[in-house]
This record gives sequence, C-alpha cells and structure tokens, in this order.
Amino acid sequence: MLHYQVFGEGTPVVFLHGFLESSTMWSHLQLSKLSAQCILIDLPGHGKSNLIDAPEVPSISWMAQEVHKVLEHLHVNAYRLVGHSLGAYVGLELNQLLPCQKFIFLNSNCWNDDEKKRKDRLRVADLVYTAKNHFIREAIPALFGHPSIYQVDIQHLILEANEMTADAIAFSALAMRERKDYTSVILAEPEKYMFIHGGLDTLVSTEDLQKRIPGIPVYVIPNAGHMSHIEAKDEVMEIVEKKIF
Repeated sequence: MLHYQVFGEGTPVVFLHGFLESSTMWSHLQLSKLSAQCILIDLPGHGKSNLIDAPEVPSISWMAQEVHKVLEHLHVNAYRLVGHSLGAYVGLELNQLLPCQKFIFLNSNCWNDDEKKRKDRLRVADLVYTAKNHFIREAIPALFGHPSIYQVDIQHLILEANEMTADAIAFSALAMRERKDYTSVILAEPEKYMFIHGGLDTLVSTEDLQKRIPGIPVYVIPNAGHMSHIEAKDEVMEIVEKKIF
C-alpha cells in the first residue's frame, strides 16, 4: 500500500502532490487550520511509496487505483480533494472510481498533452536513465517564478527528487503523456471544481486555462510560478480554507 499520513478531525480531504515531489510539499501550508481529516498520500515511486506491482504500460489510472486502495483501507467514502500538478491528474482518475465532493486544482489542468508536450515527456523518460540528477537540477528551479529567492526550498526538492529511481520518474512521465482529457467532465459540474494558478506558471498559461474552462473559478496568484504553495503559501491556504468546504 502507498505511504500515507492522516491528521485532524472532520470531513476527509485528500492531498495529492506533484511530479518529483512527495506529501512533504504540504508542510508549506497550515493544514491544521482546516476542520478536516487531512489525508496526505505519497504517489507511486514518490516519497516513501515504492513503485511496486506497476503495469508494463504506465498509466495515471493505475496510480489512482493505488490511491483508492488507501481510501478503502481508511474507510473513506466521501471526501474533498486538493491536487498539485500530477496529483490533480491522478485525482481526476480517482474521481471516476470514487467521486469527490469538491476538487481544487493547484497549478494543474484537466486536459491531455499536445504533441509537443508528449515528445517532451518521452525525452524525459529516456533522459533520466543517463542523466537523472542533471534533469532534476534543471527541472526544479524552472518551476518557480522567482527561483533566486527560494534556493533553500529548491535544494530540498532536488535532494528529495534525487531519491527517486529512474524507473519511477520515467513511469510518471509516460503516464502523464497518456492521460485522458477530462475538460467536458469539469464543465459539466462547474460548482464542484476550481483552480488555483500561478500567474508566472510556465507549464500552463493562465490565458489558456481560462479559455478552456469558461465558467469554472480560476484564482490567479500573479507573483507565483508552478510552486504556488511555496511562493504564495498564505494566499493558497486562504483559498483552500474558504473553498474546500
């Protein structure tokens, strides 16, 4: 079973981290302020969760099934979800297995990769077998809007990501490459979904996000990049606290 931790009392809220991260990312937010049972899960191959019994063909769906096993173990039938980047992709699949009541996308999107991005994922999956540490050193600072200000956090993330195996990184990259488009699902229930996005996030432009999901709340934090939970932790926490219930 995946590694997880639970704290707090109240409505279950599942927190799923992003690519190259772990559940430690949520330490930047004061989750103890929530009147909730917070469930933090390390996705397969990340943090303290090993990549075991994985299918030959990488898939976000399988990752969601592994998360679902944790919720079954905890007897969670109703929950809310906050997903950062890859975590939101997994959350979308989890939502098909066990529908959530509220879903917050943190620096993420709900559609599949275009052809350029698919090629990039394939390149990453190949590169990590020969230059894993170099890839990580280049990739993580680029996630920040102001990397020079967050050198301590960047070094911590690099050290943590270096603990991942090349197989785990490649698996996640290829799984993201093949993920499904859930835009129509989001648009069908606008009251259920919302997005928190960094204005300096280079992975998904704010304009593209707002154009693709008209009518869905998008809270833009102007001075943050892809790591809004670090660069604008107070703003992110305030939105989560107000909107998750």
